[in-house]
Amino acid sequence: MRDDVSPDDTSPHAPRRRSFLKRVGALGAAAVGLPPALAACSAGPESTNDTGDGGSGKDRTLTAVIGYGNDGSWDPTQTASAFAMAANHHIYEGLLDTDPITRVPYPALATALPGDPSATTWRFTLRSGATFHDGRPVTADDVAFVFDRILDPKTQTLAKGFFAPWLDSVRTVDARTVELRLKFPFPDGLARLTLAKVMPQHVFSRPGAWDDAVKGLAVGSGPYRQTAHHPKSNTTFEAFAAYNGPRKPAFRTMNWLTIVDASSRVARISGTDAGAQIADNIPYANIPRLERGGLKVAGGAGMNNLFLMFNTRHKPFDDVRVRQALRYAIDSERMVRVALKGHGRPASSFLNEGNPSHRRARTVYGYDPARAKALLKAAGVTDLRVDILAVNVSWIVDCLPTIKASWDAIGVRTTLAPQETTAVFTKLDQKQDYQVVAAASNPNQFGLDADLIMHYNYGPGNLWMQYTRWADDPVAKQLFTDMDRATREPDPEKKKAMVQDYIDVVAEQAVLYPVVHNELMTAWDARRLGGIRAQPYPGVNLLQAKWV
Repeated sequence: MRDDVSPDDTSPHAPRRRSFLKRVGALGAAAVGLPPALAACSAGPESTNDTGDGGSGKDRTLTAVIGYGNDGSWDPTQTASAFAMAANHHIYEGLLDTDPITRVPYPALATALPGDPSATTWRFTLRSGATFHDGRPVTADDVAFVFDRILDPKTQTLAKGFFAPWLDSVRTVDARTVELRLKFPFPDGLARLTLAKVMPQHVFSRPGAWDDAVKGLAVGSGPYRQTAHHPKSNTTFEAFAAYNGPRKPAFRTMNWLTIVDASSRVARISGTDAGAQIADNIPYANIPRLERGGLKVAGGAGMNNLFLMFNTRHKPFDDVRVRQALRYAIDSERMVRVALKGHGRPASSFLNEGNPSHRRARTVYGYDPARAKALLKAAGVTDLRVDILAVNVSWIVDCLPTIKASWDAIGVRTTLAPQETTAVFTKLDQKQDYQVVAAASNPNQFGLDADLIMHYNYGPGNLWMQYTRWADDPVAKQLFTDMDRATREPDPEKKKAMVQDYIDVVAEQAVLYPVVHNELMTAWDARRLGGIRAQPYPGVNLLQAKWV
C-alpha cells in the first residue's frame, strides 16, 4: 500500500512515494501529439470540473466513490496510492494480470501463460491488434521499455523491489515477442507481472513525462481510457473502443469521486438521492443503515492493518525492550471491539491469519500492562512522553484513543497528532525527527505472496527502513540476508518455513509491525450493479462488473 497514500489512504496504505528522478522539465499541454489524458488534467475547483455524469440505460455513467485521494502518484512503476492503483488496473495492462480476489494470473497483453512456471526463461507473445489509447500499437519495445526502467540500478522505483531480486533482464525477440530471463526459478513472479503495467515508450520517454505520470498522465492499452483528472475532486473514464483484450468494458463512462470524509462518502452512496452506485472504505458504524436502505455491504479481510513504526535513532526507541513494552501495553482486543466494531483481529503475525503463509509468531503482543511496565523498568525508562504522529484515515483515528488510554495507563504520557497522510509522509521524506508513527498499510494491493509483502516493508534500501533508521542494525542486516535466502529457495514448503522464521524476528524487534488487521467494507446498489466482489484492499475493481 505506500507510494503516495492520500488523506484517507490505507495503502499503506503505505508510504507516500515521491519521484526519485531528477526533474528535467515539464511536458506542456500544448505539446505536439500530446495524449488527451494529459490535456484533460486539471486542478480547478470542483464546481468547474467535468463530472462525467449523464447518459441513460446501459449508457449511463457509473459513479464510484473512493475513500482515498486521487492526488498521489499515478506512475505505475512508483505508486502505492489506493486510488491510482485501482484506476491503473482499468487503464493499463500487464503481460499478465491477476484476478482481484484470488490473485491467480491470467493472460492480458500476453496471449498465454508460460508452459513451465519454474523455467528461468519466459517467452510471451503480445496480443494481436493491441493498441494504446492514443491509437499507436503496443509493441515488444514498449514492454522492454517499462522493464528497463524498473530494473535500471540508477532509477529508484517501488516496482524495483518486486522484480530486481529475481528478474535478470527483458529482451525483445521481434515486434510482438519478449523474453524474460530470470536469475533463478521463481514461479511467484508470474502473479507479479501485473505490477509491471505496459506503458507507451513514445509517450513516457519524452523529457518530463515521468513527472507528468506522477501528476496523472495515464495512457495505457486497457479497457478504459482516462478522459479527465482533477486532483482532490474526481477522475473520469470512458470505454476504449479499440480494446480487444479479455476484460471488455461494461460501462460507457465512469466517474470516480475522491471523498475522504467518511460522512460525505456515505451520504453520496445512500438515500433516495444517492449520486453513486458503489463506494469503498465504508465506516463500520454505517453498515446497518446502508443495509436497511437496500444496499449490499460486504467486507474483505486481508493485510489491511494499523501499524506502529518507531524511529530507532530517537532514544529510547533504539531499545527493543521499549518498543515491546509499548506494544504489550495496547489493549488490542478493546480496539477491535470498540473502534472496529468487531471487524478485525489483533495481529498474531506480520501476516494476517488468512494469508497462506501465516503462522502464529513466536512473539505475540497480547494485552499485558504489567509486562510492559517491567520492560520499561528493565530499560531504565521513566517519565516517558510520546507524541504519536498519525495519519487521519478515519478508522485509524477511531483506534488512536485506545492506544493513548493504554499508554497513559502505564505512565507513558501520550499525545495524539493525526494529520493528512501526505503531511505525515512528507515529514518522513524530509527526514524530520519523530518518535512513533501510527498509520495504515495494505501490501495486498501488490499481491498475496509473503515474500513480496515482507520485501515491501523490509530491506536494506527499502523506503520504510529509511523511515525507521534501522537498516544498519546488526539484527536487520541478518534479517535481510535471511529474506534473500528465502526468496531463492526453490522448495515451496521450505521457503514458507524460512519466511515464517524470519517473521518471528520481525515480530520480536517490533520496529514496523501491525497492531490489528481489519476488514475493508464496500457498499453497492445490487439492484443496479452486478458482478461486484468486495476486495480486501482499498479501491474497487470493475473489470467484471456490469449493469443489472
